[in-house]
Amino acid sequence: MVASGVVVGETVGVAANSRVTIAAHALAWLELARRGGREVLTSEEVAASVNTNAVIIRRSLGDLQRAGLVTARRGNGAGFFLGRPATEITLLDVWLAVSPEPLLALHHSEPNLECPVGRGIRPVLTDLYDEATDTFRAALARWTVSDVLERILA
Repeated sequence: MVASGVVVGETVGVAANSRVTIAAHALAWLELARRGGREVLTSEEVAASVNTNAVIIRRSLGDLQRAGLVTARRGNGAGFFLGRPATEITLLDVWLAVSPEPLLALHHSEPNLECPVGRGIRPVLTDLYDEATDTFRAALARWTVSDVLERILA
């Protein structure tokens, strides 16, 4: 159940953060390859840069493809390339594509409503978590894949 962008009754795994990092890495690598004259990279080539299994990269690239951030080429010269310019792909786009969980989550189960803290904690934390999520989203929206690559190369 989602209340104001906060999941109620579920947890957010640590993997959400690494999924964003892997996806940002893959996109930056695709952009660097494009700048070097290679429009298409295989999942194995991207996996070698990330230093992970190509299956993990294909899963990430699949999420990015569904969001329109990368395109897959089949057949001769198969691989992946950016779906739009790196200057137009924000880290918010990446986060939304690969991390469907909210940033923060509430209790697994309903707290004790007979307790004054249990009765009032959810609405208070929901407001705080919504504010934190809005700030987080705004920060990610200010950075593009191109910005990240420029910082890497600096």
